Amino acid sequence: MGGLTIIVPVKAAVPNVTAVRLDPVTHNLVREGGVPLMLNPYDRNALEFALKLKDKYGGKVITLSMAPPSGKDFLESTIGMGADEAYLITDRVFAGADTLATSYTVARSIQRLFPNFDLIVFGEETTDSTTAHMPAQVASWLSLPYVYYAVDAEVKLEDRLIVVTRYLEDEGVYETYEYKMPIIISVYKNSNPPRDISLTKKVEAKLNGLVKMVDNNTLKLERECVGLRGSPTIVAKIEDAKPIERKKQIFKGDPREAAKWLLENLTKEGGVIKP
Repeated sequence: MGGLTIIVPVKAAVPNVTAVRLDPVTHNLVREGGVPLMLNPYDRNALEFALKLKDKYGGKVITLSMAPPSGKDFLESTIGMGADEAYLITDRVFAGADTLATSYTVARSIQRLFPNFDLIVFGEETTDSTTAHMPAQVASWLSLPYVYYAVDAEVKLEDRLIVVTRYLEDEGVYETYEYKMPIIISVYKNSNPPRDISLTKKVEAKLNGLVKMVDNNTLKLERECVGLRGSPTIVAKIEDAKPIERKKQIFKGDPREAAKWLLENLTKEGGVIKP
């Protein structure tokens, strides 16, 4: 197949934070045993970005996720949206990974399964952890250029060049960068509204077993670099956030006097620092 080979790593996010359970010993997130999972919303923007490039230049889009076996269901949604293939990287040795170990697993999996890829396209971040670590870390493992906050791209297939446009929200400016492929891109989360998921394609993916499952017997990744053993992050302690007691004071009167009263009280409580 001509055109581009685009890899879109996606995550099984927890849609309802109240459903999250933490292991009392390791303090890791428990993703099995009834915790619902969904396709991370910002990964849908990344998948849309990739699908637009495929629509314009041809090729194929492959989604990939490191998740427990239950992640198979949300990967079927990526095929329903238009991905050509989907791979679930799943093995008990990958459990308990922080972003460093996860990025290592994702990077090495892509290297071994799709050595001739052109682009890796990430979502900006996930809704349940919001670290935004993965694109930069995978770029570091693979020694590839990385462009973040991408909103659009143009490709020169014959020269294997890509011109990426990114948007810097705080500055309100657009920038363009030209690179030789392969490169890694993360997509600005407020861009590329995703297309609908086709129920027909999703059902076909389920009935025909289109999500391929890959374990470490196939990947043969070093066990010291994956899962809990490969994660230097330590969660030393977890506490429930205590609600702030509010005084519930109400000032009625002239707006100017109300503003003065509010400023005086906030200053007194340490909420405002005078210059």
